[in-house]
Amino acid sequence: MANTPVPDGLAASAARLGGPDGALTDSEAHDFIIEQLRAHPFDGKSVCVLVPDATRVCPLPMLMRAVHEGLHGRVSKLTVLVALGTHSAMDEPALAKMLGYDPGRLADTYPGTEVLNHEWWKPETFADLGTVPAARIEELSGGRMSEDVQVLLNKAVVEHDIALVVGPVLPHEVVGISGGNKYFFPGVAGQKIIDVSHWLGALITSAEIIGTTGITPVRALINDGSALIPGEKLAVKVVTAEGGGLHSVSFGTTEAAWASAAEVCAATHVEYLEAPVKRVLSIVPEMYDEIWTGAKGFYKLEPVVAEDGEVILYAPHITEVARNHPQILEIGYHCRDYFVKQWERFKDVHWGVLAHSTHLRGAGTYDADTGEETLRARVTLATRIPREVCESINLGYLDPDSIDIADFEADPDTLVVPNAGEILFRLREG
Repeated sequence: MANTPVPDGLAASAARLGGPDGALTDSEAHDFIIEQLRAHPFDGKSVCVLVPDATRVCPLPMLMRAVHEGLHGRVSKLTVLVALGTHSAMDEPALAKMLGYDPGRLADTYPGTEVLNHEWWKPETFADLGTVPAARIEELSGGRMSEDVQVLLNKAVVEHDIALVVGPVLPHEVVGISGGNKYFFPGVAGQKIIDVSHWLGALITSAEIIGTTGITPVRALINDGSALIPGEKLAVKVVTAEGGGLHSVSFGTTEAAWASAAEVCAATHVEYLEAPVKRVLSIVPEMYDEIWTGAKGFYKLEPVVAEDGEVILYAPHITEVARNHPQILEIGYHCRDYFVKQWERFKDVHWGVLAHSTHLRGAGTYDADTGEETLRARVTLATRIPREVCESINLGYLDPDSIDIADFEADPDTLVVPNAGEILFRLREG
Protein backbone atom coordinates (compact mmCIF):
# COMPACT_ATOMS: atom_id res chain seq x y z
CA MET A 1 0.00 0.00 0.00
CA ALA A 2 2.69 2.47 -1.05
CA ASN A 3 2.22 6.06 -2.15
CA THR A 4 3.41 7.07 -5.60
CA PRO A 5 4.83 10.47 -6.53
CA VAL A 6 2.69 13.06 -8.26
CA PRO A 7 3.51 12.74 -11.98
CA ASP A 8 6.19 15.13 -13.16
CA GLY A 9 4.74 18.30 -14.57
CA LEU A 10 1.18 17.66 -13.35
CA ALA A 11 1.07 20.53 -10.85
CA ALA A 12 2.83 22.88 -13.26
CA SER A 13 0.23 22.17 -15.95
CA ALA A 14 -2.36 24.06 -13.89
CA ALA A 15 -2.53 27.85 -13.86
CA ARG A 16 -1.84 29.21 -10.38
CA LEU A 17 -1.96 32.61 -8.75
CA GLY A 18 -0.25 33.01 -5.40
CA GLY A 19 1.72 30.63 -3.23
CA PRO A 20 2.63 29.78 0.36
CA ASP A 21 3.89 33.28 1.19
CA GLY A 22 1.43 36.12 1.48
CA ALA A 23 -2.26 36.29 0.66
CA LEU A 24 -4.31 37.30 -2.35
CA THR A 25 -6.88 40.06 -2.30
CA ASP A 26 -10.44 39.07 -3.19
CA SER A 27 -10.10 41.18 -6.32
CA GLU A 28 -6.96 39.33 -7.44
CA ALA A 29 -8.57 35.92 -6.90
CA HIS A 30 -11.83 36.99 -8.55
CA ASP A 31 -10.11 38.39 -11.64
CA PHE A 32 -7.84 35.36 -12.01
CA ILE A 33 -10.77 32.94 -11.94
CA ILE A 34 -12.70 34.93 -14.52
CA GLU A 35 -9.63 35.15 -16.75
CA GLN A 36 -9.13 31.38 -16.63
CA LEU A 37 -12.79 30.55 -17.22
CA ARG A 38 -13.13 32.98 -20.12
CA ALA A 39 -10.10 31.44 -21.82
CA HIS A 40 -11.58 27.93 -21.66
CA PRO A 41 -14.15 26.68 -24.24
CA PHE A 42 -17.27 26.49 -22.08
CA ASP A 43 -19.53 28.10 -24.69
CA GLY A 44 -22.75 26.23 -25.40
CA LYS A 45 -21.95 23.48 -22.89
CA SER A 46 -23.74 22.47 -19.70
CA VAL A 47 -21.73 22.81 -16.49
CA CYS A 48 -22.18 21.14 -13.09
CA VAL A 49 -20.30 23.06 -10.39
CA LEU A 50 -19.45 20.92 -7.35
CA VAL A 51 -18.95 22.80 -4.08
CA PRO A 52 -18.28 21.69 -0.50
CA ASP A 53 -20.80 21.83 2.31
CA ALA A 54 -20.51 24.06 5.37
CA THR A 55 -17.89 21.80 7.02
CA ARG A 56 -15.21 23.35 4.79
CA VAL A 57 -13.95 26.90 5.19
CA CYS A 58 -13.28 29.10 2.18
CA PRO A 59 -14.65 32.38 0.75
CA LEU A 60 -17.21 30.47 -1.29
CA PRO A 61 -19.49 33.47 -2.05
CA MET A 62 -16.57 35.27 -3.68
CA LEU A 63 -15.56 32.16 -5.60
CA MET A 64 -19.10 31.50 -6.77
CA ARG A 65 -19.59 35.09 -7.91
CA ALA A 66 -16.46 34.78 -10.03
CA VAL A 67 -17.49 31.41 -11.43
CA HIS A 68 -20.97 32.70 -12.26
CA GLU A 69 -19.59 35.81 -13.89
CA GLY A 70 -17.20 33.72 -15.95
CA LEU A 71 -19.89 31.25 -17.13
CA HIS A 72 -23.31 32.95 -17.14
CA GLY A 73 -24.50 33.76 -20.64
CA ARG A 74 -21.99 31.36 -22.19
CA VAL A 75 -23.12 27.95 -20.93
CA SER A 76 -26.36 26.20 -21.85
CA LYS A 77 -27.06 25.11 -18.28
CA LEU A 78 -25.49 25.88 -14.90
CA THR A 79 -26.10 23.62 -11.89
CA VAL A 80 -24.46 23.83 -8.47
CA LEU A 81 -24.25 20.49 -6.65
CA VAL A 82 -23.31 20.40 -2.96
CA ALA A 83 -20.89 17.52 -2.34
CA LEU A 84 -22.35 16.27 0.93
CA GLY A 85 -20.72 12.85 0.95
CA THR A 86 -22.99 11.35 3.59
CA HIS A 87 -23.43 14.56 5.61
CA SER A 88 -26.86 16.04 6.30
CA ALA A 89 -28.67 17.99 3.59
CA MET A 90 -28.44 21.77 3.75
CA ASP A 91 -31.68 23.74 3.95
CA GLU A 92 -32.35 26.95 2.02
CA PRO A 93 -31.06 29.38 4.71
CA ALA A 94 -27.86 27.34 5.08
CA LEU A 95 -27.33 27.16 1.32
CA ALA A 96 -27.96 30.89 0.98
CA LYS A 97 -25.46 31.72 3.71
CA MET A 98 -22.80 29.42 2.28
CA LEU A 99 -23.15 30.57 -1.33
CA GLY A 100 -23.82 34.24 -0.62
CA TYR A 101 -27.39 34.99 -1.67
CA ASP A 102 -30.60 36.00 0.10
CA PRO A 103 -32.77 33.01 1.09
CA GLY A 104 -35.41 32.35 -1.53
CA ARG A 105 -33.79 34.78 -3.98
CA LEU A 106 -31.13 32.70 -5.70
CA ALA A 107 -31.93 34.18 -9.11
CA ASP A 108 -31.19 37.71 -7.92
CA THR A 109 -27.53 36.84 -7.27
CA TYR A 110 -27.02 33.85 -9.56
CA PRO A 111 -29.50 34.10 -12.45
CA GLY A 112 -29.87 30.98 -14.57
CA THR A 113 -28.49 28.74 -11.82
CA GLU A 114 -29.97 25.74 -10.00
CA VAL A 115 -28.62 24.59 -6.61
CA LEU A 116 -28.98 20.96 -5.53
CA ASN A 117 -28.06 18.91 -2.48
CA HIS A 118 -26.43 15.58 -3.22
CA GLU A 119 -29.34 13.37 -2.15
CA TRP A 120 -27.22 10.37 -1.25
CA TRP A 121 -30.11 8.70 0.59
CA LYS A 122 -32.14 8.29 -2.65
CA PRO A 123 -31.21 5.40 -4.99
CA GLU A 124 -32.55 7.34 -7.98
CA THR A 125 -29.84 9.96 -7.40
CA PHE A 126 -27.17 7.81 -9.01
CA ALA A 127 -25.84 6.79 -12.39
CA ASP A 128 -23.86 3.54 -12.67
CA LEU A 129 -20.47 4.20 -14.29
CA GLY A 130 -19.13 0.64 -14.08
CA THR A 131 -16.67 -0.97 -11.70
CA VAL A 132 -13.14 -0.78 -10.41
CA PRO A 133 -12.06 -4.45 -10.75
CA ALA A 134 -11.09 -6.61 -7.80
CA ALA A 135 -7.55 -7.01 -9.09
CA ARG A 136 -7.03 -3.26 -8.86
CA ILE A 137 -8.45 -3.15 -5.31
CA GLU A 138 -6.11 -5.96 -4.35
CA GLU A 139 -3.17 -4.06 -5.82
CA LEU A 140 -4.04 -0.81 -4.02
CA SER A 141 -4.64 -2.53 -0.68
CA GLY A 142 -1.53 -4.70 -0.74
CA GLY A 143 -3.72 -7.81 -0.86
CA ARG A 144 -5.87 -6.91 2.14
CA MET A 145 -9.01 -6.30 0.06
CA SER A 146 -10.21 -7.93 -3.16
CA GLU A 147 -13.62 -7.29 -4.69
CA ASP A 148 -15.20 -5.45 -7.57
CA VAL A 149 -16.31 -1.96 -6.56
CA GLN A 150 -19.41 -0.54 -8.19
CA VAL A 151 -18.94 3.09 -9.15
CA LEU A 152 -22.15 5.06 -8.59
CA LEU A 153 -22.11 8.83 -9.07
CA ASN A 154 -24.72 11.55 -8.81
CA LYS A 155 -26.37 11.59 -12.23
CA ALA A 156 -26.27 15.40 -12.34
CA VAL A 157 -22.51 15.16 -12.98
CA VAL A 158 -23.02 12.69 -15.83
CA GLU A 159 -25.85 14.71 -17.38
CA HIS A 160 -23.64 17.79 -17.85
CA ASP A 161 -20.86 18.25 -20.37
CA ILE A 162 -18.38 19.63 -17.84
CA ALA A 163 -17.91 19.14 -14.11
CA LEU A 164 -16.20 22.07 -12.39
CA VAL A 165 -15.01 21.45 -8.83
CA VAL A 166 -14.72 24.59 -6.68
CA GLY A 167 -13.32 24.58 -3.16
CA PRO A 168 -10.34 24.29 -0.80
CA VAL A 169 -7.69 21.63 -0.29
CA LEU A 170 -6.75 20.57 3.24
CA PRO A 171 -4.83 17.80 4.99
CA HIS A 172 -7.21 14.84 5.11
CA GLU A 173 -7.34 11.68 7.20
CA VAL A 174 -8.49 9.34 4.40
CA VAL A 175 -6.91 10.60 1.19
CA GLY A 176 -3.86 12.59 2.35
CA ILE A 177 -4.71 16.02 0.92
CA SER A 178 -8.37 16.65 0.14
CA GLY A 179 -9.91 18.19 -2.97
CA GLY A 180 -9.80 17.47 -6.67
CA ASN A 181 -11.48 14.21 -7.62
CA LYS A 182 -12.44 13.66 -4.00
CA TYR A 183 -15.44 15.92 -4.69
CA PHE A 184 -16.75 13.10 -6.89
CA PHE A 185 -15.74 10.22 -4.62
CA PRO A 186 -16.96 10.35 -1.89
CA GLY A 187 -18.47 13.82 -2.39
CA VAL A 188 -21.33 12.79 -4.68
CA ALA A 189 -20.79 9.03 -4.83
CA GLY A 190 -22.67 5.87 -3.93
CA GLN A 191 -22.13 3.91 -0.74
CA LYS A 192 -19.86 1.13 -2.01
CA ILE A 193 -16.97 3.23 -3.24
CA ILE A 194 -17.30 5.44 -0.14
CA ASP A 195 -17.01 2.39 2.10
CA VAL A 196 -14.10 0.84 0.21
CA SER A 197 -12.11 4.06 -0.08
CA HIS A 198 -12.55 4.91 3.60
CA TRP A 199 -11.70 1.42 4.81
CA LEU A 200 -8.65 1.38 2.56
CA GLY A 201 -7.55 4.59 4.27
CA ALA A 202 -8.25 3.09 7.69
CA LEU A 203 -6.09 0.06 6.92
CA ILE A 204 -3.22 2.43 6.19
CA THR A 205 -4.24 4.48 9.29
CA SER A 206 -5.07 8.15 9.55
CA ALA A 207 -1.79 9.06 11.26
CA GLU A 208 0.15 7.54 8.35
CA ILE A 209 -1.86 9.00 5.48
CA ILE A 210 -2.94 12.46 6.67
CA GLY A 211 -1.16 15.32 4.93
CA THR A 212 0.52 13.09 2.33
CA THR A 213 1.02 15.05 -0.89
CA GLY A 214 1.73 12.08 -3.15
CA ILE A 215 -0.80 9.80 -4.82
CA THR A 216 -1.97 7.69 -1.90
CA PRO A 217 -3.73 4.38 -2.56
CA VAL A 218 -7.02 6.06 -1.69
CA ARG A 219 -6.44 8.89 -4.14
CA ALA A 220 -5.44 6.34 -6.77
CA LEU A 221 -8.80 4.61 -6.24
CA ILE A 222 -10.64 7.93 -6.44
CA ASN A 223 -8.80 8.80 -9.65
CA ASP A 224 -9.73 5.40 -11.11
CA GLY A 225 -13.40 6.05 -10.37
CA SER A 226 -13.17 9.56 -11.81
CA ALA A 227 -11.69 8.21 -15.04
CA LEU A 228 -15.09 6.60 -15.68
CA ILE A 229 -16.87 9.99 -15.74
CA PRO A 230 -17.67 10.68 -19.40
CA GLY A 231 -17.44 14.48 -19.39
CA GLU A 232 -14.61 16.97 -18.93
CA LYS A 233 -13.42 17.47 -15.34
CA LEU A 234 -12.00 20.84 -14.29
CA ALA A 235 -11.31 22.50 -10.96
CA VAL A 236 -10.77 25.81 -9.21
CA LYS A 237 -8.84 24.78 -6.10
CA VAL A 238 -7.91 27.24 -3.36
CA VAL A 239 -5.71 27.24 -0.28
CA THR A 240 -7.11 29.36 2.52
CA ALA A 241 -5.09 31.85 4.55
CA GLU A 242 -5.55 32.80 8.17
CA GLY A 243 -8.25 35.43 8.52
CA GLY A 244 -10.39 34.19 5.65
CA GLY A 245 -8.34 35.10 2.60
CA LEU A 246 -6.51 32.88 0.14
CA HIS A 247 -2.88 31.92 -0.32
CA SER A 248 -3.48 30.65 -3.82
CA VAL A 249 -5.95 29.77 -6.56
CA SER A 250 -5.25 27.01 -9.11
CA PHE A 251 -7.19 26.18 -12.28
CA GLY A 252 -6.88 23.18 -14.56
CA THR A 253 -8.01 19.60 -14.76
CA THR A 254 -9.19 18.20 -11.43
CA GLU A 255 -5.92 16.32 -11.02
CA ALA A 256 -3.63 19.17 -12.08
CA ALA A 257 -5.42 21.85 -10.03
CA TRP A 258 -5.37 19.54 -7.01
CA ALA A 259 -1.64 18.83 -7.39
CA SER A 260 -0.89 22.55 -7.71
CA ALA A 261 -2.94 23.47 -4.64
CA ALA A 262 -1.60 20.52 -2.63
CA GLU A 263 1.94 21.90 -3.00
CA VAL A 264 0.83 25.13 -1.35
CA CYS A 265 -1.29 23.40 1.29
CA ALA A 266 1.64 21.27 2.43
CA ALA A 267 3.58 24.45 3.16
CA THR A 268 0.76 26.41 4.83
CA HIS A 269 -1.45 23.91 6.66
CA VAL A 270 1.09 21.82 8.55
CA GLU A 271 2.55 23.05 11.84
CA TYR A 272 5.60 21.28 13.22
CA LEU A 273 6.42 20.69 16.89
CA GLU A 274 9.81 19.75 18.29
CA ALA A 275 8.47 17.27 20.85
CA PRO A 276 5.23 15.39 21.56
CA VAL A 277 2.70 16.86 23.98
CA LYS A 278 1.02 15.10 26.87
CA ARG A 279 -2.35 16.73 26.39
CA VAL A 280 -4.22 18.66 23.73
CA LEU A 281 -7.26 20.84 24.25
CA SER A 282 -8.75 20.79 20.76
CA ILE A 283 -11.32 23.59 20.47
CA VAL A 284 -13.78 22.40 17.83
CA PRO A 285 -15.48 25.19 15.84
CA GLU A 286 -19.27 25.31 15.50
CA MET A 287 -19.22 24.41 11.81
CA TYR A 288 -18.66 20.84 13.04
CA ASP A 289 -22.00 20.10 14.67
CA GLU A 290 -21.58 16.41 15.54
CA ILE A 291 -18.70 14.10 16.41
CA TRP A 292 -18.81 12.59 12.92
CA THR A 293 -17.27 15.83 11.62
CA GLY A 294 -15.92 17.29 14.87
CA ALA A 295 -13.55 14.33 15.11
CA LYS A 296 -11.29 16.29 12.77
CA GLY A 297 -10.13 18.00 15.95
CA PHE A 298 -8.47 14.69 16.83
CA TYR A 299 -7.29 13.60 13.37
CA LYS A 300 -5.17 16.71 12.91
CA LEU A 301 -3.57 16.39 16.38
CA GLU A 302 -2.95 12.65 16.77
CA PRO A 303 0.56 12.78 15.25
CA VAL A 304 1.89 15.04 18.06
CA VAL A 305 0.29 13.35 21.08
CA ALA A 306 2.67 11.53 23.39
CA GLU A 307 2.28 7.85 24.26
CA ASP A 308 -0.60 7.55 26.76
CA GLY A 309 -1.40 11.21 26.15
CA GLU A 310 -4.85 12.72 25.81
CA VAL A 311 -6.84 14.75 23.29
CA ILE A 312 -9.84 16.60 24.69
CA LEU A 313 -12.39 17.59 22.07
CA TYR A 314 -13.92 20.73 23.54
CA ALA A 315 -17.20 21.37 21.73
CA PRO A 316 -19.98 22.46 24.09
CA HIS A 317 -22.23 23.04 21.06
CA ILE A 318 -22.19 19.35 20.01
CA THR A 319 -25.09 17.25 21.26
CA GLU A 320 -24.92 14.09 19.14
CA VAL A 321 -22.43 11.60 17.80
CA ALA A 322 -23.55 10.95 14.22
CA ARG A 323 -27.12 11.65 13.18
CA ASN A 324 -26.87 9.82 9.86
CA HIS A 325 -24.73 6.91 11.06
CA PRO A 326 -26.35 5.20 14.08
CA GLN A 327 -24.14 2.12 13.65
CA ILE A 328 -21.32 4.00 15.37
CA LEU A 329 -23.33 3.90 18.60
CA GLU A 330 -23.51 0.11 18.29
CA ILE A 331 -19.84 -0.57 17.60
CA GLY A 332 -18.17 2.30 19.47
CA TYR A 333 -14.67 3.65 18.82
CA HIS A 334 -11.74 1.26 18.47
CA CYS A 335 -8.36 0.91 16.83
CA ARG A 336 -7.98 -0.69 13.40
CA ASP A 337 -6.85 -4.10 14.63
CA TYR A 338 -9.91 -4.45 16.87
CA PHE A 339 -11.97 -4.77 13.68
CA VAL A 340 -9.42 -6.51 11.45
CA LYS A 341 -8.91 -9.32 13.96
CA GLN A 342 -12.68 -9.76 14.41
CA TRP A 343 -13.63 -9.31 10.76
CA GLU A 344 -16.41 -11.91 10.68
CA ARG A 345 -18.12 -10.00 13.48
CA PHE A 346 -17.86 -6.56 11.86
CA LYS A 347 -17.66 -7.14 8.09
CA ASP A 348 -21.34 -6.25 7.55
CA VAL A 349 -21.08 -2.85 9.25
CA HIS A 350 -20.70 0.01 6.75
CA TRP A 351 -16.96 0.20 6.21
CA GLY A 352 -17.12 3.99 6.27
CA VAL A 353 -18.44 3.74 9.83
CA LEU A 354 -15.64 1.34 10.77
CA ALA A 355 -13.12 3.75 9.27
CA HIS A 356 -14.51 6.71 11.20
CA SER A 357 -14.29 4.65 14.39
CA THR A 358 -10.61 3.87 13.86
CA HIS A 359 -9.77 7.42 12.81
CA LEU A 360 -11.09 8.91 16.05
CA ARG A 361 -9.71 6.20 18.34
CA GLY A 362 -6.29 6.33 16.77
CA ALA A 363 -3.41 3.88 16.95
CA GLY A 364 -3.55 0.79 19.09
CA THR A 365 -3.36 -2.98 19.23
CA TYR A 366 -5.83 -5.79 19.85
CA ASP A 367 -5.07 -9.26 21.20
CA ALA A 368 -7.67 -11.64 19.79
CA ASP A 369 -6.78 -14.33 22.34
CA THR A 370 -7.36 -12.17 25.41
CA GLY A 371 -9.81 -9.66 23.96
CA GLU A 372 -7.59 -6.85 25.26
CA GLU A 373 -7.38 -3.59 23.30
CA THR A 374 -4.45 -1.29 24.04
CA LEU A 375 -4.80 2.28 22.78
CA ARG A 376 -1.94 4.72 22.32
CA ALA A 377 -3.83 7.83 23.45
CA ARG A 378 -6.98 8.76 25.33
CA VAL A 379 -9.82 10.60 23.60
CA THR A 380 -12.12 12.64 25.81
CA LEU A 381 -15.31 14.43 24.75
CA ALA A 382 -16.15 17.72 26.46
CA THR A 383 -19.49 18.15 24.71
CA ARG A 384 -23.19 17.99 25.58
CA ILE A 385 -23.21 14.28 24.84
CA PRO A 386 -23.99 12.57 28.19
CA ARG A 387 -21.31 10.70 30.12
CA GLU A 388 -23.09 7.36 29.75
CA VAL A 389 -23.14 7.70 25.95
CA CYS A 390 -19.44 8.64 25.82
CA GLU A 391 -18.47 5.70 27.98
CA SER A 392 -20.67 3.29 26.02
CA ILE A 393 -18.78 4.13 22.82
CA ASN A 394 -15.34 3.79 24.42
CA LEU A 395 -14.58 7.51 24.78
CA GLY A 396 -13.85 9.58 27.87
CA TYR A 397 -16.15 12.26 29.27
CA LEU A 398 -15.42 15.70 30.70
CA ASP A 399 -18.04 18.24 31.72
CA PRO A 400 -17.60 21.10 29.23
CA ASP A 401 -18.69 23.62 31.87
CA SER A 402 -15.67 22.64 33.97
CA ILE A 403 -13.20 23.78 31.35
CA ASP A 404 -11.35 27.05 31.78
CA ILE A 405 -9.35 27.57 28.61
CA ALA A 406 -6.95 29.95 30.39
CA ASP A 407 -6.02 27.21 32.85
CA PHE A 408 -5.18 24.85 30.01
CA GLU A 409 -3.14 27.54 28.27
CA ALA A 410 -1.12 28.03 31.45
CA ASP A 411 -0.28 24.33 31.68
CA PRO A 412 3.14 23.65 30.06
CA ASP A 413 2.08 20.06 29.27
CA THR A 414 -0.98 21.13 27.29
CA LEU A 415 -1.29 22.37 23.73
CA VAL A 416 -4.41 24.47 23.18
CA VAL A 417 -5.58 24.55 19.57
CA PRO A 418 -8.33 27.03 18.64
CA ASN A 419 -10.43 26.37 15.53
CA ALA A 420 -9.14 22.83 15.39
CA GLY A 421 -9.77 20.64 12.37
CA GLU A 422 -7.95 22.21 9.42
CA ILE A 423 -4.29 22.71 10.42
CA LEU A 424 -2.35 19.46 10.71
CA PHE A 425 0.21 19.15 13.53
CA ARG A 426 3.25 16.96 13.04
CA LEU A 427 6.51 16.27 14.85
CA ARG A 428 9.56 17.63 13.12
CA GLU A 429 11.71 14.80 11.78
CA GLY A 430 14.81 14.13 13.81
